[in-house]
Amino acid sequence: MTLDTVRIRKDFPIFERTVRDGKKLIYLDSGATSQKPNVVIDAEMNFYRFHNAAVHRGAHQLAEEATDAYEGSRKLVADFIGAQNDEIVFTKSATESLNLLAYAMGNSDPGARFALLPGDEIVVSEMEHHANLIPWQQLCKRTGAVLKWFSIDSEGRLDLSSIDSIISKRTKVVAITHQSNVLGTINPLENIVARAHEVGAYVVLDACQSIPHMSINVVNLGVDFLAFSAHKALGPTGVGVLWGRAELLEDLPPFLYGGSMIETVTMTDSTWAPAPKKFEAGVPNMAQAVGLGAAVTYLSSIGLNEIHKHELSLTSYLINGLQNIPAVRIFGPATQIMRGGTVSFAVDEIHPHDLGQYLDSQGIAVRTGHHCAWPLNKKLGVAATTRASVYLYNDQSDLDALLEGVLGAQKYFSRFS
Repeated sequence: MTLDTVRIRKDFPIFERTVRDGKKLIYLDSGATSQKPNVVIDAEMNFYRFHNAAVHRGAHQLAEEATDAYEGSRKLVADFIGAQNDEIVFTKSATESLNLLAYAMGNSDPGARFALLPGDEIVVSEMEHHANLIPWQQLCKRTGAVLKWFSIDSEGRLDLSSIDSIISKRTKVVAITHQSNVLGTINPLENIVARAHEVGAYVVLDACQSIPHMSINVVNLGVDFLAFSAHKALGPTGVGVLWGRAELLEDLPPFLYGGSMIETVTMTDSTWAPAPKKFEAGVPNMAQAVGLGAAVTYLSSIGLNEIHKHELSLTSYLINGLQNIPAVRIFGPATQIMRGGTVSFAVDEIHPHDLGQYLDSQGIAVRTGHHCAWPLNKKLGVAATTRASVYLYNDQSDLDALLEGVLGAQKYFSRFS
């Protein structure tokens, strides 16, 4: 089955507009944030129009409707990733989800399940987004733990040749990205998860770049915690998801304190509500959660397996096209094997920011910069790259325009060399 991108694009109102003096919008920046279909926009808007009230508060009809809509979305998200309802924690972003874990572990009482001691180890990789690196750096500084990491090879894949020494008996947490936001690499989890659990470590998965693009079942993955953001999965900004195995969330201490996350309160002490409520202090982003529910329903109706196949086809087409342009260097795997729909590249003699501005003048939206992955850029030997990321609403004509745009930029900037 081939995705009907013409029909799909009709679901996204932003593609009705033009940019840069009437040019067609060619959006190749879904790795940063995805566009939103009407069903998501309508779900969020209708919550405010017809059901707006604080969830889990009040006995009036609006409060009941708001709570039902909010908790209904929790179930939709749980079903989407093969989880149980009480394993889904709504946060404001994937970044907050990962920080929640790092701070909660750091707040653990001495001797508790998640407590870290000086000399304990946390393992990451060179390809991590800052959101899955800096929280663990800071946790190491607060606890005296040691940060270790997997390096990458020349193809942009994890070097697991020393996995038994990198994940050691002192390892407590392995925090890894499922798919690199720069390289497009999909990391092999089976050996990492097996080794981590062999030494009693917990596996935290940054799934921001995988959940929107492929079928994911958290039970089958075998990880312990997983984070992703709504806005990369056709959903609204301002809401993210933390999934954790129920027995782990039960033992994990809270991150934020306040209303709705308590069981009892006196003037001197408090006890916490069961998960997920104990991690959702304050009035949550209700309409945004409802929008996320609509987004995962829409993605399911299209089919994540079909979306992934579509993206792989487009990615292969783009890589082949870029390889045929002189002076273009592609970063990351050059094949479809264990790869997603993100392609980062550089063009000799053209700074990525200049290339991005030229492409923008042609109506083509790409991402330029370090992509919140400074250590990876340093390993690659570049300060920045140009990144194109595809999604279910893109087709080959979008990539043809990008390839023509790169050729046009080379011709344009050659006048100044």
